Amino acid sequence: MADFIDATIGDFLDDMAVRYAENDALVYVDRGIRYSYKAFNEVCRQAAKGFMKMGIKKGDNVAIWATNYPEWVIAQFATAKIGVVLVTVNTNYKVFELEYLLSQSDATTLLLIDGFKDANYVEILNKLCPEIADSDPGHLKAEKLPCLKNIIYLGDNHPPGMFKWQDIMAMGQEVSDKELDERQRSLDPHDVINMQYTSGTTGFPKGVMLTHYNILNNGFFIGECMRFTDKDRLCIPVPFFHCFGCVLGVLACVTHASTMVPVEYFRPAEVLQAIETERCTAVHGVPTMFIFMLEHPDFDKYDLSSLRTGIMAGSPCPIKVMEEVVDRMGANEITIAYGQTEASPVITQTRVDDPIELRVSTVGKHLPNVEVKIVDPETGKEVSCGVQGELCARGYNVMKGYYKMEEATHKAIDEDGWLHTGDLATMDENGYCKITGRIKDMIIRGGENIYPREIEELLYTHPSVQDVQIIGVPSKKLGEEIMACIICKEGHSLTEEAVKQFVLDNMARHKTPKYVKFMHAYPMTASGKIQKYKLREMAIEVYGLQEDAGIETA
Repeated sequence: MADFIDATIGDFLDDMAVRYAENDALVYVDRGIRYSYKAFNEVCRQAAKGFMKMGIKKGDNVAIWATNYPEWVIAQFATAKIGVVLVTVNTNYKVFELEYLLSQSDATTLLLIDGFKDANYVEILNKLCPEIADSDPGHLKAEKLPCLKNIIYLGDNHPPGMFKWQDIMAMGQEVSDKELDERQRSLDPHDVINMQYTSGTTGFPKGVMLTHYNILNNGFFIGECMRFTDKDRLCIPVPFFHCFGCVLGVLACVTHASTMVPVEYFRPAEVLQAIETERCTAVHGVPTMFIFMLEHPDFDKYDLSSLRTGIMAGSPCPIKVMEEVVDRMGANEITIAYGQTEASPVITQTRVDDPIELRVSTVGKHLPNVEVKIVDPETGKEVSCGVQGELCARGYNVMKGYYKMEEATHKAIDEDGWLHTGDLATMDENGYCKITGRIKDMIIRGGENIYPREIEELLYTHPSVQDVQIIGVPSKKLGEEIMACIICKEGHSLTEEAVKQFVLDNMARHKTPKYVKFMHAYPMTASGKIQKYKLREMAIEVYGLQEDAGIETA
């Protein structure tokens, strides 16, 4: 068994700052920021002391609502150094979702930027808490959010009632190193330090409580699977608010003294430029990100020869896209990872020396010190090799639970400590897993169980298809019918009949979609997960299936 890191995140960074003092820790190509490990640790300590001066106590929940700003990474380590739980806020949230998260999490403090895309965060927050404008910074009394006292603004402007980030750094000068060290020594690796809300593709989001031990060790073993060293440089265009950014990205780097090269938010040209400029050896992304990079008109102008590895995850990885990442981007040691927030998040990962066949057809095998089994969803009994069932995981990486949701926690983690993922999978004799769909994603048409992934993989091989999502839509006659939601490649077109015929030519008749909808984009969470339930809602509306769905119409 591999050794565990039995330390807090703050202590671990202190150690790396001594051992790899002059190594680049954090680089922002477009901002001219370059911190060595020594300098990065110093700025994190300064921010930690600033938070202490504000009166933020051990165990308090502090939320951050921002894209991949430098302050985000600093806050991740600063809060960890003083035992404060960092609550990550989805960058796509609007007022309803923000109110729910801040209220449910009991957050005392919120760090935020001006806004992102079509959302003005400052306006949204003032709408939610009109008391801010007339409050002194640090003394907010909001009727809707009684726990919230401090707002910290990350930017050049200075909205009324809010601290500036620079204020926090200045306040840090009023707290001694000894006070910080005493606080840091009082922490335990098994304390909760991070809270991420599940993406909420169904129902209300749940706050997943993760410890130093959970995410530090997960980050370490993820990096081991990519053979990270202090010479690696990782481009991180995936959001920090999601485990993909703050664990697979940030902590996989810091546990190996590798360099973090974040991009504020995903734009293909900026990612390609960052890889070239900083000679990145690795890049992370969801499949859609890799598709956009590969299809960028200037793709061939960038020098990506430094690339070696990285992770493609977050949604099923089309085989053709994986092959192009290896062949055209040169990332011949690219890996696939699978997991969920409740598992810190990675459960399985391919290895850099796995044959290409395994790296394009599976999500790898269990990480070191993580157990994986496949069980019959009905009986809970373990199934044989190659038989489909629900993937369950157990180990150091399983969350402490959902915040203030004991019943939901018991549903997710059984009495033997197994986390039930809700994902359907098979496992071969060597422990390599294939994800075949979610239990709730399974389409049952006329008694036949149909797994969307199988049809999606076929349609990805069509020369005109860029992306495809298969969903089940309601049918009074058969229970469900199949719908294909397709994005065509630029300059290509398809007809409904051509799509149906292509499936019919290659698969059983009952797997042929009844409905085909051509689209330009899919509804997505900010972390890149496609919201299939929204596609289903759209289909019910477009095809007038309200009666089939049991929806009463006026």
